[in-house]
Amino acid sequence: MIVLSSFTVIPLLEARRDNLESATFTPDLGLSMVEVTLSKAGIQFQSGEQFLWPVIEEIAEEENACFLLENGTLQLIRKYSPSFHRFYSLYSTESAPTMLISGIPMHRIKGTNPRLDTQSKIKTLAPIGGNVLDTTTGLGYTAIEAAKTASQVTTIELDPTTLEIARLNPWSQGLFNNPKIQQVIGDSLEEIDRFSEGSFSAIIHDPPMFSLAGDLYSKTFYQRAFGVLKRNGKLFHYIGDPESKSGGRITAGVIRRLKEAGFRQVIHKPQAFGVVAYK
Repeated sequence: MIVLSSFTVIPLLEARRDNLESATFTPDLGLSMVEVTLSKAGIQFQSGEQFLWPVIEEIAEEENACFLLENGTLQLIRKYSPSFHRFYSLYSTESAPTMLISGIPMHRIKGTNPRLDTQSKIKTLAPIGGNVLDTTTGLGYTAIEAAKTASQVTTIELDPTTLEIARLNPWSQGLFNNPKIQQVIGDSLEEIDRFSEGSFSAIIHDPPMFSLAGDLYSKTFYQRAFGVLKRNGKLFHYIGDPESKSGGRITAGVIRRLKEAGFRQVIHKPQAFGVVAYK
């Protein structure tokens, strides 16, 4: 599987401009590097697969889009969800890509990148051990990062179309090949009720914006999350920019409902754009 973006092909065009006969190139959005041969027609991988300059130039012009090159065919990584009537696409950055849902990025990318954004969320709960619940899988970055120290991570995804995008993302492959990660398809508001009381030492709750997933900001959800946490367990809740007008208003409501649900303490984590609640 070769996945390309403007960030990864522009160095190839620069190598051609410099009349180089070979160049190093990342076939997986920065995770690894391989050497390719440059010719008048295009580039050639050691496997023999060729990639023509007009196609490379086309990708370079498509800022932030990601493309899959498979069996000589190039396709934009973008899918439509028939269940929720919205488009999902992989959006490239200089680090790990994020996912757009109807044009809205699912990670912070201004002044940071999806990899650092994920790490900042995980750090709010450090040290992470035992069983962890990730309430919204997305591209799987949270589950992958948490699984580095947790005994097991259970991650819930509402829309299977999201996982179709994740399967095409090189940075998401740990979601599918790490035996410590268990995937669940369903609505977190309902699925969380299937777990026994005190099942998890930590919960990472990173829901879409309030307008897309209001139920996941409800007192009912927080009560269910409280129930499945162990005593002294912690919940990180991503909310959004606390300095924005809407972010400040939503944060105030979240803190109030978390306390009403039973959490004994809720602490602001502004660098991670969220709060940590303690049972």
